[in-house]
Amino acid sequence: MSNSTDGAENNGKKPEPKWLRPLTEYGPLAAFMGAYWYSDLMLATQAVVVATILALALAYLIARRVPMLPLVTAGLVVVFGGLTLWLKDETFIKMKPTIVQLLFAVILFGGLALGRHPLRLVLKGALTMGDAAWRTLTVRFGLFFIVMAVVNEAVWRTQSTDFWVNFKVFGILGLTLLFSFSQAPFIARATAEAEAETEAEAGTGKNEEQDIKTQDRA
Repeated sequence: MSNSTDGAENNGKKPEPKWLRPLTEYGPLAAFMGAYWYSDLMLATQAVVVATILALALAYLIARRVPMLPLVTAGLVVVFGGLTLWLKDETFIKMKPTIVQLLFAVILFGGLALGRHPLRLVLKGALTMGDAAWRTLTVRFGLFFIVMAVVNEAVWRTQSTDFWVNFKVFGILGLTLLFSFSQAPFIARATAEAEAETEAEAGTGKNEEQDIKTQDRA
């Protein structure tokens, strides 16, 4: 048995299937949209609360862990969804995306204030960039989340519920993907610069090592 398998068993964690994260992230959203099309926002709120709880339970049963950010987001869904159902007031569920977007912004800017790079932790080493590039990318995403919070407030306060539901399901996701793709050129440049710097440092190290060997022989 391999060492990686032994490590996974010792940590008590099961390997996470590739389908788990998309299902737990977008399953509740699909349940929300389907219930709204079938009935109304109140039923959709019930559906998203139940689906969110089931998604968390499924993630824990399969992966034996629930990441902190999805857990906090799920908590907001349950709280604001519960208030909506209890008070029969759609305002709370419509404000939930605003709170979530602001929460993301606070996490990003709070991490920078503490000298950390939250995006690097989320991406788990998927990108290789310098600290300055991570700071720039974090600020951009933080500002984007603030803008999205403002846009959500404007939409639910001025548009119909049908319009807001479509914005919540398709608009927020679409704009987030579009913004993420727009950062690709910056990420590519920053990655290339980081790789070039790493190669230069490696070359300098080799030259210094060769100089030391030459001096020793002399």
